[in-house]
Amino acid sequence: MKNRLLPITLVSLILNLLLLVKFIVPNFKKQASSSQNQTAKTVVKTDIKDNLFDEINPVAGFQINAKFGNLGPKMVKNGVIDLQKFKDTYSKSGQSLTAEQEKILTTGLDEQITINRDNSYFLLNFFWAVGLNNKSTVLDEGEITKYGGRADLGNFASTGGWTLAKSDAMNYYSSNNLITLNKQQQDLVNRVASNIYRPCCNNSTAFPDCNHGMALLGVLELMASSGSSEDEMYKAAKYFNAYWFPGNYYDLALYFKNNQGKNFAEIDPRVLLSKEFSSASGWQGAKKWLISKGLQQEPPKQGGGCGV
Repeated sequence: MKNRLLPITLVSLILNLLLLVKFIVPNFKKQASSSQNQTAKTVVKTDIKDNLFDEINPVAGFQINAKFGNLGPKMVKNGVIDLQKFKDTYSKSGQSLTAEQEKILTTGLDEQITINRDNSYFLLNFFWAVGLNNKSTVLDEGEITKYGGRADLGNFASTGGWTLAKSDAMNYYSSNNLITLNKQQQDLVNRVASNIYRPCCNNSTAFPDCNHGMALLGVLELMASSGSSEDEMYKAAKYFNAYWFPGNYYDLALYFKNNQGKNFAEIDPRVLLSKEFSSASGWQGAKKWLISKGLQQEPPKQGGGCGV
């Protein structure tokens, strides 16, 4: 009897082993697939983190609804830009003006303005001269005038710091109609500028006491004269600030990504540029939050300072 049961037992054992293999293999593949998917997700997450700089300073740049036109030749002619001084400044910094940049200054350029990593420093100085020289209610009647007479106005970084003119910077302060603005457009510039801050201080662009504020004022004036909407002006300011302050906006982009789950492009410019985030104190608050959460990362090299 025992001998007859042995083949049956062997057959049963083999069948059970086959069933076991049939169950284990698919589950093993499923677990392996799940593991691979998890790895893929991790890679994507890492890529997003690594591409944060590309979000704030897009490689392709950011284009605004405005052209250079003949702004450059006008400023060279009236002396707010001494062409040789301007060129020498760039040569000494190891990044001579490109052929296109010289053309912008000497003959003008009828092309849309695009800020990118390569020309952000040039545009900072170019629009600094624009903001300083253009006739403006911000400069004639705004907050910057509340701190003394015309002589005192020359003590700000945005005025006394402009050393690339033919003569003293205050000889050119709000003195030329480089850009024609009607009252409605002036009011638009004042309104938008009053709500845009920068990480080097706690003043708005409506109080342009440094080069970044004065330069952004020039950008806003040119955009207003070109028919740009308020939304377009805020969006442009968001990216111009980010190119001029890459380290600060890297921190802010990291804050919004971790605190609110938003990519840089998704952040409302009015919120990002407000005193709560884009002022010196606002940025420092976001930075402290990142440190407290162990999320701080090494930001890219900061942009230029408040001088030429």
